[in-house]
Formats: sequence, structure tokens, C-alpha cells
Amino acid sequence: MNDVTTPRIRPISVDDAGEVLTLQRAAFVQEALIYNAVDMPPLTQTLDEVRAELEENLGCVALEGERIVGCVRARVDGDLLLIGRIAIAPDQQGSGLGTSLLTAVEERGREAGATTAELFTGSLSEANIRLYEREGYEESERVPGGDGTEQVFLRKKL
Repeated sequence: MNDVTTPRIRPISVDDAGEVLTLQRAAFVQEALIYNAVDMPPLTQTLDEVRAELEENLGCVALEGERIVGCVRARVDGDLLLIGRIAIAPDQQGSGLGTSLLTAVEERGREAGATTAELFTGSLSEANIRLYEREGYEESERVPGGDGTEQVFLRKKL
């Protein structure tokens, strides 16, 4: 059996912006290959844009030692928790970190008064859709992307 340490999860902060941006770019390379789109927002976002997103954000980061190995952003809009940009380091994907981050951010959303969580992914991102459905999310809408793909929105009662 592997000697695996469970990553520590804590709230995300503006001070994490540089490391979050680096992680996000590494994590979304595979998505860019699936969609043949090197210009997707997670790969083109600037450090200032990430900093701005992290102001008053309910997201979380997962740390292995001092290294951020996963992150998720979220904000509340009325009673809706809008979850975005889940990014897991390539060497940590498939380890259960996405599930742990979703659980943590859903709890932060509940504490902030949200009753429903919503997130989205692309229709070709089958592993993401499987994860979200396994965690209780149900498809609520599909929006055509103009390139033959769709944005798949999923919701879950908190």
C-alpha cells in the first residue's frame, strides 16, 4: 500500500493567485487537447484576473505540504453557489482530490446560505461529468458552444 498523505484543504485567498494560475494552466492542458482549443479561458487568464476572482471567493485549495495541488473557486449569487474552475495537478488527477474539494466548497456554500450548487463543464469532458454525477449533481441545461460542443450545466441541492 502506498504511503499517501491526505492533502490539507483550506479557504482560497488572493495570495494564492500565482500558484493557482500555474496549477490551472497545467490542469487544463488536457482539456485544451480534448477540445483542440489552446485559447480556452483557463489557459489565457491573466494573474490580475485571477487575483480579482479570488477577492471574496468561497473557493478552496488543497495543499500537499506547501504545494497547492488542487483548487476550486466559488461564489454565492442569492441562494445559488456557483462553482467554477476546479483544477487538479496532473500528477494528482484521479486521486479523489476533486471530490474532496467539491465537498469542502459545498460546505462553505451552505454556511454562506446557498441551497443549491451549480457548475458546468464541456460536453466532451466525460471524466468531469462522471465525477459530478457521482457526487449527486444532475444535468440541468446544455448550451451549444458553436463548435459542435455544448456547455453542460449541472445542479445539486445542498
